[in-house]
Amino acid sequence: MQTYGLSERQACNMLKMSRSVYRYQAKKQDDQVIAGALLEIAGRKPRWGFGKMFAYLNKERNGWNHKRIRRVYCELKLNLRVKPKKRLPKRVRQPLVQPELANQSWSIDFMSDSLTNGRAFRTLNILDEFNREALWIEVDTSLPAERVIRVLEMVVSWQGCPKQIRMDNGPEFISHRLATWAHEHGIQLVHIQPGKPAQNGYIERFNRTYRQDILDAYLFNSLDEVREITEDWIEEYNTIRPHDALKGLSPYEFAIKQT
Repeated sequence: MQTYGLSERQACNMLKMSRSVYRYQAKKQDDQVIAGALLEIAGRKPRWGFGKMFAYLNKERNGWNHKRIRRVYCELKLNLRVKPKKRLPKRVRQPLVQPELANQSWSIDFMSDSLTNGRAFRTLNILDEFNREALWIEVDTSLPAERVIRVLEMVVSWQGCPKQIRMDNGPEFISHRLATWAHEHGIQLVHIQPGKPAQNGYIERFNRTYRQDILDAYLFNSLDEVREITEDWIEEYNTIRPHDALKGLSPYEFAIKQT
């Protein structure tokens, strides 16, 4: 138009552009109000995603387009990280049958509690399904897969290798390191189906007794105190405490009678 002296209509026709597009002036949008509203919601509701935030703002009828809110939401990096669900191999249900001899099947599981100062700790419970003997309870603030293997090796040095170990699908129990260790020792790892704790019923029943007798009965000031009380309780559990499923006998008494 400036160089050749064409009219607006002629120039738009040559460029095949509508005159309304040529004349369009972008409206200046102030996103600070939207950003402030999103940050205010995120401060109060940190687990709300975009959908809930948009629905909440939409109720106020402020006229903000969802695409505009989404753009500001992403610019503020408020997107929640979605933890991918870990794929597990298909678990086959195994019958929960009492073994006829010791060291045929063990059960292992984790429990958690906290000290009086609020510091959390975990326990790794190991049980022989034959006579419900408490083989060991490891207590510490962290029990990764490598620590689980060391504890199992310690118990194996006392008891010998079991034919199988029953467990759930926790990250420590599905690690490649534990699977390799079990293969080297000729031990079969039996994983229960996800969300089916009853398939590991022996250790679940033991966990309830341990929680009632120890974890819920004491206020612990240190890990050493937890370990000391737990070791005394294991000795009493295995030698004195009658077990209904063992016809009123303790685990040691039942093992001697069966032998």
